[in-house]
Amino acid sequence: MTGDSPVSSGDLYILTTVTPKERRHMAIDRLDGRLIELLAAEPRIGVLEASRRLGVARGTVQARLDRLQSNGVIRGFGPDVDPAALGYPVTAFATLEIKQGQGADVRNHLATVPEVLELHTTTGHGDMLCRLVARSNADLQRVIDRVVGFDGIMRASTAIVMENPVRLRIIPLVQQASGD
Repeated sequence: MTGDSPVSSGDLYILTTVTPKERRHMAIDRLDGRLIELLAAEPRIGVLEASRRLGVARGTVQARLDRLQSNGVIRGFGPDVDPAALGYPVTAFATLEIKQGQGADVRNHLATVPEVLELHTTTGHGDMLCRLVARSNADLQRVIDRVVGFDGIMRASTAIVMENPVRLRIIPLVQQASGD
């Protein structure tokens, strides 16, 4: 699987995809950090308005935005969708142990399961870690059955999320990286 797998419902948005081989470290400065923060707070803001708010030329904002995108720092401008609001309030993490040499086939299988929101290959106890969603605890069993119903997966261990007190957040990291 490449670095970013866009999950889309219809043609709502397009993500810029950067594969792990293309991804490289990019130093950002305070202006880059402020631009990212502004876009995170107001994703529909235009370049002209962003330039006004940041107190820099429109061309500067556009050049920074283009550079941040081409370097994979900004991966996309899609909506932040809440699975619970779509009817999938149950979140779980499944650690998968797979058969040697079956990684690509397992990744391809998991990419066909809509309830698999993320997949990471890992070190340690398991080989892969999936973030799953389901309509209910009972529906989670159906999702797990679909996930593990593939010959390349030997074992799965699932943990249901009880609470998410710190949601995925990037801005504190952006602030640290930009020196703010």
